[in-house]
Amino acid sequence: MKKLFKYIFIGLIGICSSCSKFEEINSNPEATDKVTSAMLATRIIINLANQPSQKSFMHPYLLNKNIVWTEFVESYQYNGFGAGSLGFTSLNDAHFMVDFASSEKLARSYEGLMYFARAVKFFEATMDLGDIPYQEALKGESDKVYFPKFDEQKDVFIGILNELDKADKAFSEGEKFTGDPLYAGNTEKWRKLVNSYALNVLIQLSKKESVNELDIKNRFAQILNNRPIFTSNADNFQLIRSDKSGQTYPFYKVGNNFTIYPIVSSEIIERLKSLKDRRLFYYANPSAKRLKDGKQVSDFDAYVGIDPSLPYDNVLAIKNSTDYSKLNDRYLEIPEGEPTQQLSYAQLCFIISEAASRGWVSTEAKEWYKKGIESSMKFIYSNTPNTVQYHHGMPLDDSYISTFVTDLAANFPTNLEARVEAIITQKYLASYLQSEYATYYDYRRTGYPKWKINPASSLNSEAPNKIPVRWKYPDSEYSFNSKNLQEALDRQFNGVDEINQLIWILK
Repeated sequence: MKKLFKYIFIGLIGICSSCSKFEEINSNPEATDKVTSAMLATRIIINLANQPSQKSFMHPYLLNKNIVWTEFVESYQYNGFGAGSLGFTSLNDAHFMVDFASSEKLARSYEGLMYFARAVKFFEATMDLGDIPYQEALKGESDKVYFPKFDEQKDVFIGILNELDKADKAFSEGEKFTGDPLYAGNTEKWRKLVNSYALNVLIQLSKKESVNELDIKNRFAQILNNRPIFTSNADNFQLIRSDKSGQTYPFYKVGNNFTIYPIVSSEIIERLKSLKDRRLFYYANPSAKRLKDGKQVSDFDAYVGIDPSLPYDNVLAIKNSTDYSKLNDRYLEIPEGEPTQQLSYAQLCFIISEAASRGWVSTEAKEWYKKGIESSMKFIYSNTPNTVQYHHGMPLDDSYISTFVTDLAANFPTNLEARVEAIITQKYLASYLQSEYATYYDYRRTGYPKWKINPASSLNSEAPNKIPVRWKYPDSEYSFNSKNLQEALDRQFNGVDEINQLIWILK
C-alpha cells in the first residue's frame, strides 16, 4: 500500500512539474494572446462592409429585380417575405475598441467607428422591421438589461442621427488608426463616410420632413454645406476585392455551383436599351439566340431580359429557348471583380439631387443628377478590363460618357414627381448588383422604379398586387422578449406582425 502511494505521489509530482510547461507547449508563437482595438475594428468594419457570397449574394438583387433566378422558385423574386433580424447584436463588444486604445486620440477614432457602426446596424434593423430596441439595446452585460423595450421608430431615427453626429465629431478629434481595411485609418475619409451616410438616412425620411424633432431639412443643409462628404469614387464605402482566399468577388465562378441560374432582368435591360445606355454591355451578355440570328454583340437588340414577375414555368420556357441575357462574364471570370459597395459617390449624388428637387438645399439638382450618372459609368469603366469580352465593343470611355450625360440631362424634368422618378431610376441603374437592399428601400418610399407585379405569381398572399413593405420580427424576440415585442406590435400594427403593415417612416 505504501509502495502504491509512493508511485501515485511521484506521478503527481511529474504531472505538476509538466503543468508549468503546458502553456508554453500549447501556445502559438505566431498568434497574439491579447485582443486589441485594431482586431476588434477589423472585425466590425468587415461585418459592416462585406456581402455574402455565391447564391446568398444574389438574394437582395432578386428583391431589387436586378436578376431572375432559374434554379427554382425564390421567394424574394416573387415578393415573399419572412422574418428579419436584429443585426446590431454583433456590436456587443464595440466599446472595447475605445477601452483598449493606447492614447486619447486613438480612443476618439475608435469611438467614432463605434458610433458609426451602431448607427448603421440600428438603421438597417429599423428600416426592415419598424420599432426596435434602441435605448436599452446592447446593455445586457453593462446594465443587466436582458429584455430591452422597443423604441418608437421616430426616436430610433433621432438616436441614429445623433450617433452619426457623435461619430463625425469623434473622428475630427482622433488620429490615424490601425485595423481598417477600408480607408487605412484615415479619419478624414471616415468623416466623409459618416456624413454621406447621414444624408442617406435623411433622404429615407422624406415623408417625415415636417416632423420638427427630426429637423430634416436643416440637418441635410448643415451637413452638405459644412462637413466633409464623398467627392469621388475614391471615397466609396466599398470592399476592394483580391485574388486571395476569402477576398474574391462574391459571385466568382471558382467553387460556385450557382453561376448557371441568374438571368438579367428585363427591369434592368429594357431601361438601359430605351436610353441607349452602354452600361448594358457591362451588365449583361447577349442572347445566344439573337447572335445565332445575326445580331452583333454590340447591338442593343442582342440583349434580352426576363420579366421577373413571370410565373416560374414561363421563366423556364424562356431559358430553354436560349433567348435571354446571362450575367456579363466579368462577374464570373475575374477573381477581383469590381469592389462591392454599401454606399457610393454616385448614390450620394442622386441623394443630393433628390434633396435639391424637394427644396431642402439650394444647389442645382440637375448638376448632381449628371454627376451621379457620370460617376456610375466611370466606376464601371475603371474596374473592368478594357476588352471586348467585358464591354462587347461598346466601352464607357470619356467621350461617350460626356455626350450621354449631357443629352440625358437636357431632358431632366421640371416638376417634382417626374424628377424623383428620373433620379430614383438612375440611382437604380447605378446600383446594379450593389448596395444590397438600398434600391428596395427607395422603391418602398417613392414607388420608383415602377416594377412589374403579377398577382398570379406573387407569394404575398395578403396583398398579391403589392411588394411587401417590411419583414416580420425574428423568432428570437417571440421566444425571449415577447412582452416588449407585443407592446410594439400593438402600438404599430394593432397587434399583427404582418409584411404589408406600414412602418412609421412610410406613413
